[in-house]
This record gives sequence, structure tokens and C-alpha cells, in this order.
Amino acid sequence: MPMHPQEIEDLLRVTFPDAQIIVEGDDGVHMSAVVIDESFRGKNRVQQQRAVYAALKGKMDGPSGELHALALTTRAPD
Repeated sequence: MPMHPQEIEDLLRVTFPDAQIIVEGDDGVHMSAVVIDESFRGKNRVQQQRAVYAALKGKMDGPSGELHALALTTRAPD
């Protein structure tokens, strides 16, 4: 079942309540997200993206995952 951008944002918002989050995509399977959060400060890109994937609670896991591809941009605020 495809995911809507708001569903993805809602999942991310639980882990990153104060983040600036922008989720885009119209097919529900291939999406992009920008997550800007203070918790990323001092973490490398891999650590940041792992935190985002963990927040998605398995929605991208394996061939049965609801979300096939998520292009991520993560960083701490300026």
C-alpha cells in the first residue's frame, strides 16, 4: 500500500518533534524528504540517515516495505 507524504511526516515527527520536515512525492513509493533537526549536530550523514530510517519503523524494510525509495537530505540547523 503506497504511503502519502503526510504519513511519512507524521512518523518522522514522533522522533523529531521540533524538526523542519518536508516530504515530497506523488506515487507513494518513491519519495524524498528533508529533515533538519538539532539532534543531527555532530553526527555524520550515515548516523543522521540511520536515525531517520529508524523513525520510519520498518516501512522501508525488505521487499514488502510500504516505501520503496526515500531520497534523504538531513542536517542540523544553521
